[in-house]
Amino acid sequence: MSDLRIRCATPSDIDPVLRFWRDAAEGTSISDDQDGVARLVARDPQALLLAERDGLLVGTAIAGFDGWRCHLYRLAVHPDHRRQGIGSALLAAAEERFVGLGGRRGDAMVLNRNEQAHHTWHAAGYAPQPQWSRWVKHLTA
Repeated sequence: MSDLRIRCATPSDIDPVLRFWRDAAEGTSISDDQDGVARLVARDPQALLLAERDGLLVGTAIAGFDGWRCHLYRLAVHPDHRRQGIGSALLAAAEERFVGLGGRRGDAMVLNRNEQAHHTWHAAGYAPQPQWSRWVKHLTA
């Protein structure tokens, strides 16, 4: 895995990241647009982690910390590069960031229907908490 480079996104990465998510992520989010990702990168420049191999974007993870909890979103690996340790490397980088910030527990947003992702998260030591549900209200149209 020595040819894998993990780095934080910059504003110039926003369009490539959005294209990558269309190809590699499961579904899209209300925040998956130029403004949403730009706000993320501006507010927390270390939150959006990119995995690159030979200059090609092969994976992403958002490692958000609000001062209270550590949240993981958008763990995505390009289909042609899966099962090569990229997701694990991104999670390790995210967890290292969280520990450095004083975080105590990470949680992840994982689609119920994405069974392949369930295996990845379980292998990394994460487990669903059946006593919790996600409640959502869209604030914009």
